Amino acid sequence: MIRNINFVSSFKKANIVSILIFILSILFIIFKGLNYGIDFKGGTLIELRTESSVNAASIRDSIKTMDLGDINVKKFGKEGDFLIKVEQKKTNKSDLIPELKKTLTDNLSANVDFRRVENVGPKVSSELLESSVIAITLALAAMLFYIWVRFEWQFSVGSIIALFHDVVITLGIFSILSLEINLSIIAAVLTIVGYSMNDTVVIYDRIRENLLKYTKISISDVSNLSINETLARTIITSITTLLALVSIYILGGEILRGFSFAMILGVIIGTYSSIFVASPILKYFKVSSKTLEKEEENIVP
Repeated sequence: MIRNINFVSSFKKANIVSILIFILSILFIIFKGLNYGIDFKGGTLIELRTESSVNAASIRDSIKTMDLGDINVKKFGKEGDFLIKVEQKKTNKSDLIPELKKTLTDNLSANVDFRRVENVGPKVSSELLESSVIAITLALAAMLFYIWVRFEWQFSVGSIIALFHDVVITLGIFSILSLEINLSIIAAVLTIVGYSMNDTVVIYDRIRENLLKYTKISISDVSNLSINETLARTIITSITTLLALVSIYILGGEILRGFSFAMILGVIIGTYSSIFVASPILKYFKVSSKTLEKEEENIVP
């Protein structure tokens, strides 16, 4: 059953809201910045297991006496498990882990077990950050090329604007909430790009079909009809994806929490943008059946 929801009437209000949130996200990213993790800042990541009576504050106070720079300690998994992130200003200090273990054992008066230790140097972290930016840029460029070949340039511009909208707002929310940005978040952003593009292509494909089918009605009416025709598919896909992501967020543990949260944001924002960002672009460009005539002439033998 095809619903008849008047999405077009909300395009203007939705676009104003999107622009405001987009600008706000950019301002936070520029002036507050992103909370880069060990992957991008460099330092040491330690998974620690100790007695259940020990708390995060006492661990943090013990490590601060070593003057290692920024320190982050939080509970991880079971009672007595902690995740420690140390900036480590003294990059040439090879005996950091033994000294750190001795300091914690003495100050906490408890057995300390380092279950996992990861070190990322400043050079490696800068290379990872550069590679992440290149990966996201190439993904956006590839999507732009695909849509340009698959549809017309107006569709390509609309899809790329929607993708930038999704990525910037997702990163903006991470900046506002001071959530950590690591390699798993970059993987989530790339996944968001693919998910959002898939949703946009489904609606664009239906708009294109209806433009050729209903040559005498406006692009606004065609967009509204197409969104309604694909609405059931959009809702079902989004809900089933969110069910899996929420389960991962709740049950997946600390390591997967950031990734799943970024994906949840991406699915919600991507679904919104495919309807209220990508589709209105075609209206602003005044796309019509005549826009498609040239391509149709090249397809028909």
